[in-house]
Amino acid sequence: MQRCFALTGLILLIVAASGRAADISNETLEKTVRTVTPTMIALRRDFHRHPELSNREFRTSEKVAEKLRSLGMEVQTGIAHTGVTGILRGGRPGPVIALRADMDALPVTEETDVPFKSVARSEYRGQEVGVMHACGHDGHMAILLAAAEALASMRESLPGTVLFVFQPAEEGAPDGEEGGASLMLSEGVFDGVKPEAVFGLHLWAPMNAGKIGYRSGPMMAASDRYRIVVTGRQTHGSRPWGGVDPIVTASQNVLGMQTIVSRQVDISTYPAVLSVGAIEGGIRNNIIPDKVEMIGTFRTFDPAVRSQIIENMTRNAKSIAEAAGATATVEIATDNNPVVVNDPKLTARMIPVLKKNIGEDNVNIMPYVTGAEDFAEYALRVPGFFFFVGVTPPGTNASQAPSNHSPLFYIDEAALEVGLRATLAVALEYLQGSS
Repeated sequence: MQRCFALTGLILLIVAASGRAADISNETLEKTVRTVTPTMIALRRDFHRHPELSNREFRTSEKVAEKLRSLGMEVQTGIAHTGVTGILRGGRPGPVIALRADMDALPVTEETDVPFKSVARSEYRGQEVGVMHACGHDGHMAILLAAAEALASMRESLPGTVLFVFQPAEEGAPDGEEGGASLMLSEGVFDGVKPEAVFGLHLWAPMNAGKIGYRSGPMMAASDRYRIVVTGRQTHGSRPWGGVDPIVTASQNVLGMQTIVSRQVDISTYPAVLSVGAIEGGIRNNIIPDKVEMIGTFRTFDPAVRSQIIENMTRNAKSIAEAAGATATVEIATDNNPVVVNDPKLTARMIPVLKKNIGEDNVNIMPYVTGAEDFAEYALRVPGFFFFVGVTPPGTNASQAPSNHSPLFYIDEAALEVGLRATLAVALEYLQGSS
């Protein structure tokens, strides 16, 4: 795709805003983007070829740290296991911002035909699995490293400080481990250099390359995991009346759960999702087991709706079990992601600069996203702005494209430059506008 997102708008915005002078020229920025784009693409392909699972991003973090050190930054490694930060101090006084990217890949066996496809294998929950950057984190890292190189090249004229955050385990820490944004924060990622604002992006298959999507306020759902255990009484399959069948009871509970969102929750303001992900129980065709376990997730945008779903799900499970002569317990996991909330004032400030650089018609409000992102944790500490960058080739129906987490997930690499230009636009707007 031909480049059609010139940085001219960025420079014009910087010049126009509050009458402040632009000391980073259009020519400098344009030359910088041209210079760093090939490196950005090469980095993305390298990360894609060598994906690593959550809390196991050892090679990845080494590559990131090496690149940041080569740019003369203050680098810290080993945060939240494999996290990396780099500090760029500009030559002029100004605000502090954070730019964040996630590093981990998924237990997915790649089925694309790109020449740099992953053939990596690893162990996940006791099974050997393929590993793939099926959610765009390879692109996130490459974009942020390119932005780091671009901003470092203009260090002397740059006002303020930029904290580059490369985070492991966004997809969730392995069972029995801590990780992700919450661990990064508890280990002090914002303590030494505390930002005034934090920015992040996500590459997104349901949107065409060249497009950016955002929402002000709640944008991505809170994600909760649950576990329901239905206990009956084991018996021979030929004598079901001799026991209490937890499989039938669990099946009735699955059906009952479908009415919680569709009939009991007011979704006219915010959507909600309640899904069963797995059911496990029994080991033999002629034995009715004594226990069935159900696990799943629910997604909400409002604390009151979250509480209602927990209450209704618990009541349904226990009531259905009691009617069958069984029992049910409901457990809600404690390591769940909160809602991603874009600060309204920060969002309102950033949208004009994005529209100037990416195109008025290419930056749009998007529907609520029921996926979750632990970027939410950073945005609870300081004002945050998170946006989506489309990756499906133009002219292709993005709604039918292989989704994030698919083994066929594909990135039109023109989207990387869009992400880079957007990252530079919001970073420079905040730094120059607040200095």
